[in-house]
Amino acid sequence: MENGTFTKKQVLLYYCVEMEDVARKIASDSDCIHLHSINWRSFDDGFPNLFINKAHNIRGQHVAFLASFSSPAVIFEQLSVIFALPRLFVASFTLVLPFFPTGSFERMEEEGDVATAFTMARILSNIPISRGGPTSVVVYDIHALQERFYFGDHVLPLFETGIPLLKQRLQQLPESEKFQIVIAFPDDGAWKRFYKQLGHYPAVICTKVREDDKRIVRLKEGDPAGCHVVIVDDLVQSGGTLIECQKVLAAHGAAKVSAYVTHGVFPKRSWEQFLHKNDGSEKAFTYFWITDSCPVTVKAIANKAPFEVISLAGSIADALRT
Repeated sequence: MENGTFTKKQVLLYYCVEMEDVARKIASDSDCIHLHSINWRSFDDGFPNLFINKAHNIRGQHVAFLASFSSPAVIFEQLSVIFALPRLFVASFTLVLPFFPTGSFERMEEEGDVATAFTMARILSNIPISRGGPTSVVVYDIHALQERFYFGDHVLPLFETGIPLLKQRLQQLPESEKFQIVIAFPDDGAWKRFYKQLGHYPAVICTKVREDDKRIVRLKEGDPAGCHVVIVDDLVQSGGTLIECQKVLAAHGAAKVSAYVTHGVFPKRSWEQFLHKNDGSEKAFTYFWITDSCPVTVKAIANKAPFEVISLAGSIADALRT
């Protein structure tokens, strides 16, 4: 507070190469967030040769880094920057990692399994403390809520969700598609995770049962008949479960089926099986909404129906301003 007026918190935002488009959207959303760049170079042997621009100017400033751990190949160079920034005498440091990539590898089913979600959380827990205290780590829709306990006391995890953005998008649908919306959860885990945030919508719950050597999706609870059913989950990989859910919902009379996942991972271009074809065949999914937490996927599915990207930029800007 200066001269009786409140001054807005100013944030200097650095970003990795993949997240440049999202970073620019974040900065355009707020006059309090200013972009700063990093020179991402490599030595002849392939190891990173990095330079933080305007390093002297960030002393005493609130600094953030927007990361994307899309593959093991890019994690080391980003960690190098993440560990360097808090040491530049900054007032505070925030790491924004929209997608926590090892989140689905959190369990040990037999001796010898490595829970890499715990490994990643331990690495991030050792980010140096800045002048202002522990690093804030912002993650969206982490796969398992108990993973918050994997982080140590030297960082402050902030778990955000993309569900408010989905609810906003559903309200923008044409009246013909907004009528009788039902939320479907592909399994009990998704229901436990999201049902409270979507409680004002009727719900359908699917479940996976084992028949012989196969896992079959069945309708466990609810009635999708005549409705626009939106399947909700935190992430998609191969997409097999979503496809099986769509078939079950359609068989039980769903008028339309759409899907929302916060993280569209889609390894090996598995998104291709969801594309609308121009051969007059029936379209399994009316809409498939993802956020821009996985920028490699966002570029791949641009302008391809049924995909539509809902940006996290405004939500991230709000998190950085607090």
